[in-house]
Amino acid sequence: MSSAPPRSPALLAFDTSTEQLLIAATGPAGDVTWAGPGGAVASAQLVPRLTAVLAQAGLALADLDAIAFGAGPGAFTGLRTACAVAQGLAFGLAKPVLPLDSLQRLAEGSPWRDGPVWVAMDARMDEVYAAEYQPVAEGWRVLRAPALYTLAALAGLWTAAPPRAVAGSAVAAFRERLPWRDADLLSTETAPAAALLRVASQAWAAGLALPAEQALPLYLRDKVAQTTAERQARAQALAVQAAA
Repeated sequence: MSSAPPRSPALLAFDTSTEQLLIAATGPAGDVTWAGPGGAVASAQLVPRLTAVLAQAGLALADLDAIAFGAGPGAFTGLRTACAVAQGLAFGLAKPVLPLDSLQRLAEGSPWRDGPVWVAMDARMDEVYAAEYQPVAEGWRVLRAPALYTLAALAGLWTAAPPRAVAGSAVAAFRERLPWRDADLLSTETAPAAALLRVASQAWAAGLALPAEQALPLYLRDKVAQTTAERQARAQALAVQAAA
């Protein structure tokens, strides 16, 4: 007697690391995705939207195999929101979590599969969250892990080793200030929720599920807030640079 094929995992994934809220689930009714405004309203919308997406996918919370969330890098408040909700659900359900690289989903949502892809996101304050990925059969291999770069540091890196393709909001934000050379460019703030779900499925297949207590956001800034004196000092330094 032939054995039944393995059951596909029932997954819930969400990301609040940008100004767009992304939610996706895969269940008996298929893949269901939703995208809408994030930012300040994400915390109020997230749980009701999760419930609606799960219902459309034919799932109850107890049916889930894992809860995936965008761990960062990204907006501080958004990362805290996603991590707190994922951890709370996982603890209550005794399910594992899948912390997802929020930059990798932009690589997954890009059209490129024939060579390395950089993802570069505007991190404000003239800095960039960036990482490099190589497409492989099972998804993506990290060539350079997500890091926070000054424009000068990233420009130096790309001058020495020009990128082949770059996706992310930094393309528009710093179009005149970074050495793009002949790279293919895709200016985007986010990727479709379907890309988030594919990254979650890849993480599950790779055995990256963790206990709920290990759900942590990926903060790349040592400090997420500046004192008034620090803001004034930074503004004066930028003014001096602009006048030079």
